[in-house]
Amino acid sequence: MELQTWLPAIREVYRDAFSEPPWYADDDEADAYRSRLLADATRPGFRHALAFDSDGSTVGFATAWTTPEAFPTDRCYPQVHAALGPVRTGEWLCGAIEVDELAVARRARGRGVARALLDTVTADAPDGRSWLLTSVRATDALRFYRRAGWRQVTHPAPDGRSVAVFLGPRHPANTPH
Repeated sequence: MELQTWLPAIREVYRDAFSEPPWYADDDEADAYRSRLLADATRPGFRHALAFDSDGSTVGFATAWTTPEAFPTDRCYPQVHAALGPVRTGEWLCGAIEVDELAVARRARGRGVARALLDTVTADAPDGRSWLLTSVRATDALRFYRRAGWRQVTHPAPDGRSVAVFLGPRHPANTPH
């Protein structure tokens, strides 16, 4: 499935899914995501999945890629590295499937779309190793990931603005407490 073809629909789902707190995405941010997605599509191991409603309209998408062995130092990665330390970062995240975006239009929520998208982009994760991060302020997302069997392995900073790292249900380090 050619990603370029779906960019307008992905942009609309992104705008809708992330327009509420804590994201507050506006049209400019949705446009910027569309541009970022084209760059992300060149990452090693990039994969994406789309979800459609019965009328054929796009109601969700997910993107993921393989986290490089040299853990990145841009975006939120330094926070992740600081929270997990170099050993866990290397063992748990490097070479694993990293879910970058999971978005479902508000009208399609509660129907299993998010879980199906997440399962699709992580299905072939090496040794079940998949991970993602989200804002600790995204309370609905945090609840969803926990219900889906993902385990949070970082704890919020005192100011409540940090990220939460989750390991996928089949990740070897995702063991009960």
